Amino acid sequence: MADDLTPLQERLAHLERTVEELSDIVARQDREIGRLTHRVAMLMEREAGRELEAGGSVPLADQKPPHW
Repeated sequence: MADDLTPLQERLAHLERTVEELSDIVARQDREIGRLTHRVAMLMEREAGRELEAGGSVPLADQKPPHW
């Protein structure tokens, strides 16, 4: 009976390790996406400021709809 469980225990250990590795990868990707999202927002604000300084109007994407 113990011989029947050994392959299953080995497979379970491998799967647990794989899940932990994938969890670490997803956590790193989440942090990176957060940083990149923040950078994109900063770049969009900077570019909107440049457009406004250049005599343009406020970009429509940055304006609230009239019903707000």
